Amino acid sequence: MKITSYELFQVPPRWLFLKVVTDEGIVGWGEPVIEGRAATVKVAVDEMMENLIGKDPMNIEDHWNVMYRAGFYRGGPILMSAISGIDQALWDIKGKFYNAPIHQLMGGKAHTAMKIYSWIGGDRPSEVGQAAKALIAQGITALKMNATEELQYIDSYEKITHAIARIDAVRRAVGPSVGIGIDFHGRVHKPMAKILAKELEPYHPMFIEEPVLPENNEALREIARHTAIPIATGERMFSRWQFKNLLKDGYVDIIQPDVSHAGGITECKKIISMAEAFDVAAAPHCPLGPIALAACLQVDATCHNAFIQEQSLGIHYNKGNDLLDYLTDKTVFDYENGYVKIPEAPGLGIEIDEAYVRKMAAIGHNWRNPLWRHEDGSVAEW
Repeated sequence: MKITSYELFQVPPRWLFLKVVTDEGIVGWGEPVIEGRAATVKVAVDEMMENLIGKDPMNIEDHWNVMYRAGFYRGGPILMSAISGIDQALWDIKGKFYNAPIHQLMGGKAHTAMKIYSWIGGDRPSEVGQAAKALIAQGITALKMNATEELQYIDSYEKITHAIARIDAVRRAVGPSVGIGIDFHGRVHKPMAKILAKELEPYHPMFIEEPVLPENNEALREIARHTAIPIATGERMFSRWQFKNLLKDGYVDIIQPDVSHAGGITECKKIISMAEAFDVAAAPHCPLGPIALAACLQVDATCHNAFIQEQSLGIHYNKGNDLLDYLTDKTVFDYENGYVKIPEAPGLGIEIDEAYVRKMAAIGHNWRNPLWRHEDGSVAEW
């Protein structure tokens, strides 16, 4: 079997889909994108696919290593996201060739279903109590929210008070049994992160996420001394080599690699398995489209330490289009009692509505995250 062609589709709300075609008529789909840089990743995919035309798609490990190692300069969000989407498509082809879901080709299932969580509150969280109640009424048993708006290195305790009030409203709305992930989103610098983490403890969060930016992971040591809340990070880390020191240092409790950013199915399986050796859990990052979610679930199924999966249905980024719009069978991601079953169809386990993809790609998108500034005019972390 040989790869004969490929196509890329920049589709709303902010996604990039890849279709890889073989001479045996088997087609694979991937989602190679970094949020806000879809067009840049698209060019990187074009460059990498030059070497794959005419090659056997089944040799995934070799293709991965060529894409990663043969360019001399390696890593980073753009190159790794390009590799990720191509890798997903190759696994989709392989699964369809063997008429098996990807997880069966990776050792089989350790989970028959995965717990999922949903977002509330948006970029600037407000009215989160009511939003949380609405989700719980739908059967969702875990949720995530942004902790705060932008914060300076040293900022007002008033902002901390407002953040705590919102989280208090959510906890009172959902009761003690619902998991609440609180995303610092890299907006909080170490001095304020210590304060916020300590203040959150009475509300028993499921985890605090990215309490500092990943380039400041050494600060996790001090934050961990101030709180017993599990610390999660990793959505902006892109290979097992980046996760290596994080795990060795011992201050992370949950890793969050993104299967569309951190090298695809091949690499995320290795990252999550490496974390298992450190007794660290995994909650893969996925505020993206249906291909990325399907790829996550195939990896999750095989990883004992994967305990919950992010997904984007109803997320504040999904304006105009949502997670299920690009699927022919929208029941594949049905959520029941807070869980989703692992897709069992061959490959990724989903069927893409190609006609709709082509229709929406004609519209396209140019999504960018907002630019925030502090009152003093300096750029704020979004």
